[in-house]
Amino acid sequence: MARNVSDSDSVRRQNRGLVLAALRVQGPLSRTALAAGTGLSHASITAITHDLINQQVIAELEPQEKADTRGRGRPATLVGFNRQIGAAALFEVDVNRARLSLIDYGGILVDRIESPVTPTTFANTPPAVFFAERLRQLQARNPIEAASLRRVAISVQGILDRDGDGLKWSPIAHLANRPFAHELAAAFAVPVALHKRGRLLAEGARWLDPALHDASVATVFVGSTVAMGMTFRGQIMGRGDEGATEFGHMNHLPNGALCRCGMRGCIEAYASDYGVLRTAYSVPETATPAPAVPQQEYDGLIARAEAGDRAATHAFNIAGRAVGFGLSRMMAVFDPSHVFIVGPGARAFGLMQAEINAALASALVCRVNGLPRIVAHHDEKEPIFKGLLMKTLNEIDQSDIAALA
Repeated sequence: MARNVSDSDSVRRQNRGLVLAALRVQGPLSRTALAAGTGLSHASITAITHDLINQQVIAELEPQEKADTRGRGRPATLVGFNRQIGAAALFEVDVNRARLSLIDYGGILVDRIESPVTPTTFANTPPAVFFAERLRQLQARNPIEAASLRRVAISVQGILDRDGDGLKWSPIAHLANRPFAHELAAAFAVPVALHKRGRLLAEGARWLDPALHDASVATVFVGSTVAMGMTFRGQIMGRGDEGATEFGHMNHLPNGALCRCGMRGCIEAYASDYGVLRTAYSVPETATPAPAVPQQEYDGLIARAEAGDRAATHAFNIAGRAVGFGLSRMMAVFDPSHVFIVGPGARAFGLMQAEINAALASALVCRVNGLPRIVAHHDEKEPIFKGLLMKTLNEIDQSDIAALA
């Protein structure tokens, strides 16, 4: 009997999860559309939506007018998320800035705080204290929404430790080897999760373009660092939150330019903002990389190259070559239909494109199948934020809501 009860609970939770996932992907839907999208019977959909409405997870919305005015009968009643039953705090952290967003259960942005990050930020203020101060500030400004906080999720750069409490290594100075996730979870009594930027890029690209939801896509961030996230037929690739995102530290030239990670010859050492800066000003490749490059300095190099400055143009050619050969090596084992270039470097895509294409053309797979479609996306914050938002809300859906009695 216990086994039957357990099996029944498992099926019930799975079916509720299917309904929540369909609403998360497609937005408000009619019960008929939910049945079609999930494959569940109309009777099951009726029972599940009845329970979810009683639990105030979803609500019936105002009937929508039919697009076809010749249709007969009453407009379909749609159901959608009740925004007030939960909230999440999303941190995005890189070498230059930290951004904290408060979102409600419907995925709507409630409030946002942005702070600069310098090489001394986390030396002067422990990471857990830094995050806690900004989260309390956001709570004070939004007491109603903050009262229903269910998750804190943090996008980071670097290599996560096995426990997911912190990082083994990070280009963000003084962030590694400090278990700030555990400390933050204890301070606010909510789960705290760390996510690597590269994987969020891949997750966000799927959500931003529905046509790519089930496609094989490589999303490359070029800016303060170089990172990658990959999806294979819609599934995020990599080992948990540890794999598939150290593209920037793939070796490009043995014993080459010094990278921030301490190794020599990484793709990042040539293609990141500090790599381009170093090449443009003919700084020795063994010189210690700049801890941070002001955005206006990088934008200035782009403007110089577009105006015909030979040193700046050469620097972006070298950057494109490094990215291109990295992609050509990747395509020996993974053949995406699309490559997204995101981050500040997307604005320089036109300066790097010829070298990227030339490097890709040297790959056998590209000679046989042709080049993948390469698209520059000029706002890296959008795919990272979207990936973090959807990953966190889906975790709430499946772990908290689908399991409700």
